[in-house]
Amino acid sequence: MEELLVIGVLAVLAIAAATTIGPRFGVASPLILMVVGILVSLLPFVPAIVVQPEWILAGVLPPLLYSASVSMPSMNFRREFGAISGLSVLLVVVSSVLLGLFFAWVVPGLGLAWGIALGAIVSPTDAVATGIVKRAGVSPRVVAILEGESLLNDASALVLLRSAIAAAAVASFHLGFVTLSFIYSVVVAVVFGWVVGRLNLLVRSRVRDATVNTAISFTVPFLASLPAEALGASGLVAAVVAGLVTGRRAPRVLSPEHRLSDSQNWRTVELLLEGFIFLTMGLELFGIVQKVQNDHAGVLPAVGVAAAALVLTLLIRAGFVAPLLALLARRNRRRQRMRPTLERMQATLADPEAARRTYEERLANAGNDVTARPGGSRFRPRIPTVQDVARFGTRVRRALADIDYFTGAPLGWREGAVVVWAGMRGAVTVAAAQSLPQETPGRSVLVLIAFLVAAGSLLLQGGTLGPVLRVVRPSAADPGAERAERKRLMELLRDAGRAVPQPTTTERSPEAFAAHKSARVRGIRAQREALLDARDDGTFSADVLAGALTNLDADEISIDLKGDPAEATG
Repeated sequence: MEELLVIGVLAVLAIAAATTIGPRFGVASPLILMVVGILVSLLPFVPAIVVQPEWILAGVLPPLLYSASVSMPSMNFRREFGAISGLSVLLVVVSSVLLGLFFAWVVPGLGLAWGIALGAIVSPTDAVATGIVKRAGVSPRVVAILEGESLLNDASALVLLRSAIAAAAVASFHLGFVTLSFIYSVVVAVVFGWVVGRLNLLVRSRVRDATVNTAISFTVPFLASLPAEALGASGLVAAVVAGLVTGRRAPRVLSPEHRLSDSQNWRTVELLLEGFIFLTMGLELFGIVQKVQNDHAGVLPAVGVAAAALVLTLLIRAGFVAPLLALLARRNRRRQRMRPTLERMQATLADPEAARRTYEERLANAGNDVTARPGGSRFRPRIPTVQDVARFGTRVRRALADIDYFTGAPLGWREGAVVVWAGMRGAVTVAAAQSLPQETPGRSVLVLIAFLVAAGSLLLQGGTLGPVLRVVRPSAADPGAERAERKRLMELLRDAGRAVPQPTTTERSPEAFAAHKSARVRGIRAQREALLDARDDGTFSADVLAGALTNLDADEISIDLKGDPAEATG
């Protein structure tokens, strides 16, 4: 027991040290931890370490993905959902099949079904690259695509892996079965995740203690993932959906104190769990190699296969990203052609009541109160209400904001190169490989190949991502546009704050202080609602909105903590 405690303490200290040292040398802390784990595993007195894959797939990944999805701007996720779904579903399928054909060809006696299973194992990317890309100041669109892909592609790969293993057991591979299995897995997971996310907020909005509130939040990813897995669905998708629902609704229903507590504690959980994954990934190397040697299989051939597979994954990813970017550019041009029409509609709908009256007058003047249908029947066109016109105006405003988002940061070959090179494999690949059944042909060799692909990808791509960014020089955010955006945001906040009446008394009594404090809090909450409405409309960037929301939360917490100065001096 004491040995386990000592190991745990040393692991936490190693994670803290790597997180502190990494940024000073421009190296991501997960890479340092993996290298440290590999070196420690080679020490003669360190026994072979094997981590049960269920600990990673069911115990570590759900909270990590939940926390990442809570932090991800929902508006950016919606806008980039086409690219995200393409990379996290279609690319995973294409990579799995092509890699499966390659593995079936180069690994003797493997077969296509087991080859596709190994292809699914090495297909999903890891989120470790996102932090490096963020620090480099790359376009928020690239960050959103990489974040969204890393949230969903694990689930796609695991569903495909499960289907390939089932197909290998019956010696046949049915595309229809795999498709239906995937649809069922995702639909059930989305339903569970949405329900758990809404119930999570419903319960936590009634809990006053911030510590208890955060403790409840630690259970949410498992409340979503475990029932979904029990029904044969994707627990990871369920955890992601629960996180997206929570992240979108939390600023409206949870107090600033609760959200601050969540943010601080979940950052610590993320740090430790991510560090644990990469540290144990390195520590497993010796045990994996030892298993291959015990099975009298060759290590060097596995190294060659893994190197070729890593090159092939990059080529497949590049071949997929290039047409994807061309398709996105084509859609962007089509949106641009729609802009003049949408702007005219926005001007017409600026006053919903006037727009409704104009529509009603035009119907009356045209004599279309009663209109003939092709079959001869008659119907009366429905006159929209002011609320209908306002809702339609909101949709037009959001459509224009989407056009500004896409045209303001177009994705060219430089951004595409970043998306390709940042697609690194990681701990999910190793955990998924170790979940292969014991009767898998050449199982130890397949696990070693998966480990080498993941480790090589992290060291090669992760270690050179910084230099690649400096060479490729993708477009960054425009400082001038950002300053103009912040100015518009400040005007929005001032208008929202002025709409709340403030006390005019100069009396220095406890009652006057309480009234002033209450009015100030109401003003901050009005400003927050204006910010969240602007977020839903997409009229400001996610980073600018997040910074403004953080400042408002800090102001409200500061006001809540202030006591009456008259009482303090008395």
